[in-house]
Amino acid sequence: MLLYLTYNAYIFISCKFKKFFRVSLLKIYLFEVFQIKKIILIIMIFTVFICIFFIPFINPNVNSENVTKEFLQFNASDKFIWPIPGYTRVSSPFGKRTAPTTGASTYHKGVDIPAPENTKLYAVCSGQIIFAGFLGGGGYTITLSIDNYKFTYCHVSPNFIVKTGDTVQKGELIGYVGPKYVYGVPGNTYSDKDGRPTNGATTGCHLHLGLRIDDQYVNALDYF
Repeated sequence: MLLYLTYNAYIFISCKFKKFFRVSLLKIYLFEVFQIKKIILIIMIFTVFICIFFIPFINPNVNSENVTKEFLQFNASDKFIWPIPGYTRVSSPFGKRTAPTTGASTYHKGVDIPAPENTKLYAVCSGQIIFAGFLGGGGYTITLSIDNYKFTYCHVSPNFIVKTGDTVQKGELIGYVGPKYVYGVPGNTYSDKDGRPTNGATTGCHLHLGLRIDDQYVNALDYF
């Protein structure tokens, strides 16, 4: 009889202890979850505070006066210098031609010089940048003006390092050969046969160099 009572007492105490143990574990778990959520909330509030008050504002309009400029060495006696050193082959000369792609002119108002994307382009003379933007068949374009001369660099990189109104010196780095394909350009109607939007009327990476004298197109090669 004593053994029986002892066994039942053991069972009763064990059940109570297990129940108490489970409740205690649950309380500990809930407390820890609450503490973790509290810590996460504090971290989030602190992060937002830092972002608002301590991270400096980044101005996308880079002041070209604060950018280190690069210059090309040249013969001072030359009136104009070649804009793309190391690349002299002309793939499409000035004048009449068969249009190389849809939208291209059958009378070429410049000369095409093939070169890899990101090849450096230099100012042929000292002057002022009068245009830097997207220009239809010319794609991304930079126009440099001095007196009655206007030199046009077409199919350049959209990552401009000069802007309209800048004054540049002869031999100064003003841009780069652009990619064949450009995306998200409003009003760009040019594309390849597969429908991929191109950097103006182009079949590949190159510099189209145009020259106007008194607003009349002439063969740029006659001046180098």
